[in-house]
Amino acid sequence: MIEAFINYTLLRNTLYAGLLVGLIAPLLGVFIVVRRQSMIADGLSHVTLAGLAFGLFMQKKYTLLMFTPFHTGILFSVIGALIIENLRDVYKAFQEIAIPIILSVGVGLSIVFIALADGINTDIYSYLFGSVAAISNQDLTLILWISILVIAFILTFYKRLFALSFDDEFARVSGVKAKTLNFFFILVTALVVSASIRIVGVLLVSALMTLPVATSMRVSNSFKQTIVYSIIYGEVAVVIGLIAGYYFEIPAGGTIVITSALLLGLTLLLKKVQLVLTIKKDDEHAA
Repeated sequence: MIEAFINYTLLRNTLYAGLLVGLIAPLLGVFIVVRRQSMIADGLSHVTLAGLAFGLFMQKKYTLLMFTPFHTGILFSVIGALIIENLRDVYKAFQEIAIPIILSVGVGLSIVFIALADGINTDIYSYLFGSVAAISNQDLTLILWISILVIAFILTFYKRLFALSFDDEFARVSGVKAKTLNFFFILVTALVVSASIRIVGVLLVSALMTLPVATSMRVSNSFKQTIVYSIIYGEVAVVIGLIAGYYFEIPAGGTIVITSALLLGLTLLLKKVQLVLTIKKDDEHAA
C-alpha cells in the first residue's frame, strides 16, 4: 500500500496533500478551539461546498477551462469568511449567530447549484467525503501555497494571536489591532477549510481541525506542546486514514476522522487508567 502511494502520481499527490493538510488544519485548529470558534469550520465548509457545486455547474454549462471547482470553492470560502466577520460586527452582542447564518446560506446555495449541475455525481461525492485519488498537480501546488501562507501567518503573528485567543481585552489594551488580525485570521481559516476539503470532505473537515486538538489537550502541558502534539496526531490520522481508505476502497474522509476519534478515545482511556493508578498509589502510601 505504501508503495502504491509512492509510485502512482494521483496517490502520491494525495499523500503529499494529506501531509500538508494534516499540518495546517490542527495548527490553526488549536487557535480556533481556544477562541471557542470550533463551529466556524462547519459554516465555511458548507459555503465552500456551494462554491464547488457552482464550479461544477459552470463547467457543465459553460465549459470554463481556467477555473476548477476547487478554485471556486476557495473563492466562496473567502467570501463567506468576509461575510462572517462583517456579521460579527453587526451583531456585536450575539456574534455566534454569524456562523449559523452563513452555514444556512451555504447549504441553500449548495442544494440549488447541485440541482442545476444535474444532481449528485462522482465529483460532488468526493468533495463531500474526500477521496484518495482526487488531487491533481495543480491542486497540490495550490494546497502547498496555502500551507506556506498559513505557516508564515502563524509564525509572524504568533504572540498577538496567542494574546487575542486567551485574553481579548488585554490584547486590545496592549495595542494589538484585534479587528485587523481577526480579519486575516478568518481569511486564513477559510483557505485551510477549502484546502482540507479535498482530503476529508465537506462534512468532516471540522473534525480534522478539532479532534487532534482535543486529543493533544489531554497530554500537553503548554500551549506550544498542544500545537506540536495536535500536528503529530493530525499527521498520524491522515496517513493511517488514507492507507485504510485505499485498502478498503472507501472515502478517505471517514477513515481519517475515525482514526482521529480512536486516537482521542485511546488517549482518554489511558489518562483515565493513569488517574486510577495514581489514586491507588496515593492510597497505598497513605495506608
